[in-house]
This record gives sequence, C-alpha cells and structure tokens, in this order.
Amino acid sequence: MNITGEGTLPSAFDVTGLAVTALSEAASAVALLAQRHGAESPEITVNRDLASLWFAGSFTPLGWELPPVWDAIAGDYRCLDGWIRLHTNAPHHRAAVLKVLGLEGDVSREEVMAAVVLWEGQALEDAVVAANGCAALLRSPQEWREHPQGRAVASEPLIGWGDPRAVLALQDGEASAQRPLAGVRVLDLTRIIAGPVATRFLAFYGAEVLRIDPPCWDEPSLEAELTIGKRCARLDLKSAAGLVELHELLAGADIFIHGYRADALDALGLSDAELAARYPSLINVALNAYGWSGQWANRRGFDSLVQMSCGIAYAGRAYFAQGGGLEDLSELKPHPLPVQALDHATGYLCAAAAVTAWGERLEGTVRNARLSLARTAVELMGSEPSDPDAPAPHVDGSLLLAEDTVWGPGQRLPSAVQITGVVSETDIPAQGLGWAEPHWL
Repeated sequence: MNITGEGTLPSAFDVTGLAVTALSEAASAVALLAQRHGAESPEITVNRDLASLWFAGSFTPLGWELPPVWDAIAGDYRCLDGWIRLHTNAPHHRAAVLKVLGLEGDVSREEVMAAVVLWEGQALEDAVVAANGCAALLRSPQEWREHPQGRAVASEPLIGWGDPRAVLALQDGEASAQRPLAGVRVLDLTRIIAGPVATRFLAFYGAEVLRIDPPCWDEPSLEAELTIGKRCARLDLKSAAGLVELHELLAGADIFIHGYRADALDALGLSDAELAARYPSLINVALNAYGWSGQWANRRGFDSLVQMSCGIAYAGRAYFAQGGGLEDLSELKPHPLPVQALDHATGYLCAAAAVTAWGERLEGTVRNARLSLARTAVELMGSEPSDPDAPAPHVDGSLLLAEDTVWGPGQRLPSAVQITGVVSETDIPAQGLGWAEPHWL
C-alpha cells in the first residue's frame, strides 16, 4: 500500500486518516478480486489529499449552482440545558419537528429558536423521535460511553458478518482483471450518503448498479455527487405492485445494499431471514445510523445527528476553542467534523464488505454484512487530533475531469485510489433520480 500526498483535514480526530483507511480497505478488496481474474500482485496507491477531498465532495458545477444542502431550519439550537440538532431536510421530518414545537407553515429560524429554548434537551429529543422525526442532543464522549446505546455500539464489530451459508460456486464470465466487478448486479436501496457512496464505488469498477427510490423522494443537492455510474428508478414499495417488482429485481440481483431500518424491512416482508430463505444466493449488506443492537437500533439518524450523540461535535467544540481563553464552553455551538466523514467512511467500508462477500460468493459461500455510522464513529474517536501545522488538502486543477450532467457542466475529482492494471471509470453520467426503468439490463 502506497500513501501519497500531505493534505490533512483540521479536526479533533484524524479524519484524513479515516478517509485513507476506508478507501484502502475498499481498494484492497477490489485488488484481491482482480487477482482472482489474473492480475499479478496489483499495487494500491491512495492519495491523502484526494481521499480528504472526496469525503467533502467530488463534483464542482461550472456556471451554475447546486441547491442548498440544508433545509432553512435544520441545524443546532440552544435549549434550556444544552444544545440539540434538528434534521429537517426531508419534508416529513420537518413536519414532525414543527408539530412537536407547536409551529406550522413557513416558519423562520428565529421562531424555531424561540420555541426550542423553552425545552429541556432530552425531552425535546424524545418528543421529536416519538413523532418519527430526527433530532440529537449534544452529548460528551464520556456521556456517550456511559449511555446504553453507546455501550451497545462499542461492543459491535466494525463490520458485522452473518453466518455463512453454502451455495453453488459461480463462473464469473464477464469480469476481468481490468474490470473485476463487470456483470455483478447491485440493487441499491440507500439514500444520504453512506450507501450511495458504496454503490458509486462499485459502479466505477464495473458493477451494474440499479438504485430504487420512492416516487416522491428527491435529493437535489446530492444527485450530481452520488448518482454517477448508476441507473436510477422509482418504485412504490408500499403498493402491492411495487413490492412485486422489487422481488423481481431481488431475484436477479447479486448484491443487495440497503439503508432501511430493520423494522421497516420486516414490515415489508424483507427481513434477513426471509431474504435468505427466498434468495439464498443473494448477498445482503445493510447500513444504519445507530448500530444493530441496543434500544436505538431502529432509530432514524444521519451523520450530523450521530456526531452530536456520540460526542464528536462536543469534542470538536473543545478542540477549536483551545487557546481562546474560554473556561465555559457551554455557550459555544457544537463543532462537527469538517466533512461528513462517518457517512463516507462507512460507505467505503460497505463497498469493501460487498466486494469481499462477492469474492466468497464465487467460491460457493454467502455471508451478509452489517455496518453503522455509530460504530464507524467509535473507530474515529480512538484517533488523535490532526496536526494543526499540516497543509490543507489540495488538488492540481489540471487533473480535474470535465463532466457534463443533465444540470450543466462541471468537474469531477480524479480517483483517490489507483490499482495497477484495474480501470476505475463509468460511462453513466450523473442524471439524478428516477430517470431509468426499474429493470435489469
């Protein structure tokens, strides 16, 4: 493994180190698969600068702008006894927050601030979660370690592998040393951001990725970033017809990657046990926010919320306040990571798990895998702070790749990973959600 570059993201934890490690794991899995197809000891090179920049975002529009990443009232708010983060990007999550706060309509941020400051943090978090919304109280690392969910997550493996089951071995006819995932069908039921990162990585090495979204779901600020390499279709899984079509897709898939909560899949008749019984050869890779055991296993969550819950945003506040002469940090806003590193790192680890499992599938063994943002956070929080004197990540502008999208022209970062003899590319440009039919090619 060769590591090049000097760039480092400033953080209370080694975010760039996490980026390099996660990408290295995914690349190593691809290199092993390439060896199976005749590659001779491929060398892997990971660039620190590019790894950091991919964690921030790989695409820059030229002559046009991406929509705002955050809803107008999403963010951190002072409550009676601390800070809380409200995640309101999805319309139904926004509606849940406003209902709890007794607000309605197109409210201002100031109105939300005035309502939140009347609540104790724990009571508000509980109320929003109970209303099927998304919120997270700011906790210290110590508070998270002592929290029942924090203890549960800490006891989980970084990648939780299921029990193996024997199936017929495969002849991987379409794949080659140059394109080790060619011919592999990946059914993608993931959104924001970890799962789409994983399937984007698989697509660049040859996998046929079919992403399925609900009829009315949109991610306008992320579609240029995360739909490249994929055919994107829509299905209403709450309808009988939509569920029938999903089962047809599952029957033809090799790898199923999803970010649905376990209880949501159970309600659709898609539990791990049911999928294994109906599709014994299918590799099932699952992602969630807060881990797969404990009382929060089915809690809705996102990277920014997990950072609040587990103490990352608390530690960041203290780290960046050093030298400021402040003794009481309670009035300072939480300070998250410079990028959504839990999402991106978990995505690349998910890709590594999927590729590893595919290699085993070719030999006649199927294993499922589970990952979570909260467990990735445990890994990150065991690292040291970044070097404050390290240079910021950068890339030579001449290396940026021109790309035409349906929204307009832009530039994409070159790959942060190089594997000798292996081609990383796609001929499917970013086209947004819902443009394709829900069928395999």
